[in-house]
Amino acid sequence: MDDFTLIEHSISNHFNLIGFYDDEEGRESSKGSVKKSYFIVGDYNPENFHTLVRELDLYGFIPFINPAGDHYTISIAKKQEKGESRIYFNIILLLATICSTVIAGYFYLAQGNIWEALEFSAALMGIIGTHELAHYYAARKHAVHATLPYFIPAPTIIGTFGALINIKSPIPTRNALFDLGYSGPLAGFIVTILVLFIGLSFSTALPPQNLAIMFPDPLIIKIISLIVVPNYTMNMDILAHPIVFAGWVGALVTMLNLMPVAFLDGGHISRSLFNQKVHKIVSILGIIVTIMLGWYFMAFLMGFIFITGKGHPGALDNVAPVSQNRKIMAVLILLILVLCLTFSPYYGKLF
Repeated sequence: MDDFTLIEHSISNHFNLIGFYDDEEGRESSKGSVKKSYFIVGDYNPENFHTLVRELDLYGFIPFINPAGDHYTISIAKKQEKGESRIYFNIILLLATICSTVIAGYFYLAQGNIWEALEFSAALMGIIGTHELAHYYAARKHAVHATLPYFIPAPTIIGTFGALINIKSPIPTRNALFDLGYSGPLAGFIVTILVLFIGLSFSTALPPQNLAIMFPDPLIIKIISLIVVPNYTMNMDILAHPIVFAGWVGALVTMLNLMPVAFLDGGHISRSLFNQKVHKIVSILGIIVTIMLGWYFMAFLMGFIFITGKGHPGALDNVAPVSQNRKIMAVLILLILVLCLTFSPYYGKLF
């Protein structure tokens, strides 16, 4: 029995199979010739689809189901084999990133004060680590295979390019996709708030400064400053403790990750809520906002991923909607994005 017959037989066992569409010649796009093929079924049952996922997994295939008018389409992808993770590599990168953030804090932020450099490193690693571990546990909750975080040391002013986890298996439902998207930014934002309260309690309000390079404060820093910094008003600047800068980076990381673009965390959230066509439109809007905020290099990377990618496939089951509680959570996540919106460092005061 060939692969097509095997797949067709499996689908017909669980669904009312209407037919098969195959664009043999393909259609021309900016990415070359693109072929589309899928099975058309007349009914949908989540339990039957989950059974089909498990069944085809045994043969090395992954099904995706999407609504299509009065019917549904099931497209098939070949399962990609993933290599085994090596935890010692995660540990080496973690230790290297701790060292690089301490060194960056010592030379660039703490002015030679090793204790403040250590405090900066602990605050920043706490934010980034919590963000990635939240993704990891959300993946485990939904039986998605994911690696532990890979921290990335770098010779920058903060000593790192952040961290990431590698998702090694498909995401089963839109609820799971939403959870994987929002869990990291929410957890990282909570730690960022704690870091900002601590750092700003050691900081001092200053009259507006005419400095060459400014680090604009997102709304969340201004709000917390009103609470903990003596004599602070919204139009004042802050002589900030290095821990505050870790919190500023945490807000920036949260903002950039929540941009609803491609495969970013915000992109996962957007794709769980909308179909692929709407997700593409929202992705373009996210890139435009990033440009307007002055983060041109990040906008370039987002645009590159968006243009060269094949589009976000969503979950395996793109029919069942996200739960009502998650829709409410989406509003909270949007509020967090607004609180973290940050202009890039700029020369002079433009705003």
